[in-house]
Amino acid sequence: MNEVKLSKRLEMVVHNVPTGAKLADIGSDHAYLPCYAILNNIASYAIAGEVVEGPFQSACTQVRRSGLTEKISVRKGSGLQVLEKGEVDAITIAGMGGALIRDILEDGKEKLEGVTRLILQPNIAAYNIREWFIENGWELKQELILKEDKKIYEILVGERGNPLAPYSTNKESEIHLGPFLMNEKSDVFVEKWQHELVNLEHISKQLEKAVQSEETAARREEVQMKVEMIKGVIG
Repeated sequence: MNEVKLSKRLEMVVHNVPTGAKLADIGSDHAYLPCYAILNNIASYAIAGEVVEGPFQSACTQVRRSGLTEKISVRKGSGLQVLEKGEVDAITIAGMGGALIRDILEDGKEKLEGVTRLILQPNIAAYNIREWFIENGWELKQELILKEDKKIYEILVGERGNPLAPYSTNKESEIHLGPFLMNEKSDVFVEKWQHELVNLEHISKQLEKAVQSEETAARREEVQMKVEMIKGVIG
């Protein structure tokens, strides 16, 4: 039985899976996360979903090598379509853009019956997931942020509940930057948004040079609003 090592990012994702859960890892790639979850007695059973043929084959190989064919079902298909209703109670989706994760949840909504926890790690645009949670009755329970290999990642944990519970009167900023992360204001969080400020200020300069139209004026206004929002939070 092979020992499976995870990146710090995926380790943080898997350690938010409830002990004994039936887990689905969507976009599982080599199925390292579900293998680790079973080998470390975090999950009792897992499904590894993968839409691309190459990674799907790699996942099958990894599960066989780990001696886990009885405990992990590797399935080829898009998003949550690999699941039957009520089959799992926890879902992990890691390493995709926030908009794509939101679309996967939206397209597979009917498959979320019986699911009690979502652990999501968007590479960019996490606000898409916070908005989806609010619109669909999921409560953001926890947010984590970490830096690994010079990249900054956010992890969002959601459970069914009161979707507005984590938010205050500063809801718009909290949706974009994260209510828990804003409250903690860690060094990594400040670094992420300082970097974003530099990007936005560069975009603003480019827009000033661009041919002026209603569209560029609207874009400039949008960029300026984001700049003010971030400065309001990180100073």
